[in-house]
Amino acid sequence: MQSPAPDGINRQNERNSGGPSPLPILFLGAILTAGLAGLFGGQSDPVREVRDNGTTLSVRAPTTLRNGMLFETVIEVTPTRPAGDLVIAVSDGLWREMTINTTMPAAQEESHAHGYQRFSFGKAAPGDVLRFKVDGQINPPLFAGSSGEIAVFDGERKLVGLPVRIRVLP
Repeated sequence: MQSPAPDGINRQNERNSGGPSPLPILFLGAILTAGLAGLFGGQSDPVREVRDNGTTLSVRAPTTLRNGMLFETVIEVTPTRPAGDLVIAVSDGLWREMTINTTMPAAQEESHAHGYQRFSFGKAAPGDVLRFKVDGQINPPLFAGSSGEIAVFDGERKLVGLPVRIRVLP
């Protein structure tokens, strides 16, 4: 003898059950596949390089981050001509809603001019490599991302610039 069905359930409901839906498993699989493909960040940071006016600028920076994440940017500058005052400049838009925790090595002088945060390192001989490391964190209000430019100046004269875009996911 069968036991009675719970309140609100009758034997008709049990016979019409088609079994579990495969949609939750498919949805979970799609999210895992997207994550493994790197669509949510977490992959290796690409290195972008540009050469102009006797200077090579190389930038290793993340392209996709999530809110609250810490990140590292490494900027390398190699002049092929002497520079009187080698300056690494970061446009205001790139670091909007980000907290910059550390910059290494420390610049001789830090300033702001013409929409750039400027880090002056003094004279540079041809072939010298300046490696500038920046550690930062994405602030919670930043959504969708930021973009700007990392540039190299000799004093006030712009030598080379590289556009940078960082996509930020919630």
